[in-house]
Amino acid sequence: MSTNASPTPASDAPAALTWSDPARQALFTAWLASQQPAHGLVPDSVRLASADASFRRYLRVDTTAGTSLVVMDAPPDKESCQPFVHVAGLMAEAGLHAPQILAWDEPHGFMLLTDLGHQTLLQTINPDAPPPLAPYLDAVETLVQWQKASREGVLPPYDRALLLRELELFPQWYIAQHRQVTLDAAQRKVLDDAFEKIIANNLSWPSVYVHRDYMPRNLMVPDTVATQFSAGPPQGKLAPLGGSAAHAVASVGAQRLGVLDFQDAVYGPITYDIASLMRDAFLSWDEEFCLDVTIRYWQKARKAGLPVGDDFGEFYKGVEWMGLQRHLKVAGIFARLTLRDGKPKYLADTPRFIAYIRATCGRYMELKPLLRLVEKIDGIEAPTGFAFGRV
Repeated sequence: MSTNASPTPASDAPAALTWSDPARQALFTAWLASQQPAHGLVPDSVRLASADASFRRYLRVDTTAGTSLVVMDAPPDKESCQPFVHVAGLMAEAGLHAPQILAWDEPHGFMLLTDLGHQTLLQTINPDAPPPLAPYLDAVETLVQWQKASREGVLPPYDRALLLRELELFPQWYIAQHRQVTLDAAQRKVLDDAFEKIIANNLSWPSVYVHRDYMPRNLMVPDTVATQFSAGPPQGKLAPLGGSAAHAVASVGAQRLGVLDFQDAVYGPITYDIASLMRDAFLSWDEEFCLDVTIRYWQKARKAGLPVGDDFGEFYKGVEWMGLQRHLKVAGIFARLTLRDGKPKYLADTPRFIAYIRATCGRYMELKPLLRLVEKIDGIEAPTGFAFGRV
């Protein structure tokens, strides 16, 4: 997850559209009127499409052709649209299904975009049912396609400084602000030592384009197949691609998942986006499913010539350690969103990240000191007896 949490798509039912700044509302009204003739817009149909943890928001507007478009409202003093425009171009070059920019008022931060649909992949998934296989395989195909287009020097590097800056959100916001814990020198050393190990492992992997928030919440399902994903089978453990499973993947893949919230993309470890996909911020699957899909990704990536290595065990360890960096970061971000930005709904998902952190730390001996520190901070009683795990 980038430092801005991803947008929360709303239903297409009209939602109240409010403006805290009347002057900005007037600018928007004038700009929308100027775009009306070229795009057949219906100004009275404007409604909220999604809310964002940052200062961006997205509006939906109907057209006289019976379709809809999306408007990005990004106040230029708070949000820059330049990264969005840049990465949207890269995604178009890679053949991904990302929003196309139809008009852009750069000075005022208004942008008219194509509409990728009304449902995210997350919205089509029943978290209480077995995991839906077909859309995850389609997400893997899309990810490999994105990574194959990678070129060095095009996106900002996901380097040591950025990795460490993100990790520091955990002690700054989760530990000190949310848990109200002041670390002593020994505890801070445990954290620093763990951070160095995590960063070293992360940077040992080759770099590709990294979306940085690649998960079902940011993948749009074509309207024509949204019901197919939520229908049920094929589900559960990954099976050989044949029969109905092959048909489902082919039929969905031909229409492609849409990709959103990519403006914070970087050039960094190839382990990142698959970790983001399978260790989601808002829903969790059992390890068997995560492992199966990650294996399938690794196989496809190797076949595509991507630098995932020849040893899946080593790659999976890299994914786990990359996921650990992300989970520590996001726990800090969610605490910050609650305590600084007044958005408490994100903190409700923090236990998911603590569970991810504990699961990964519990596998590796060199991370056990971090595990014990996290458990102490959260008031979790450490298990007694022997535990066996990979080292």
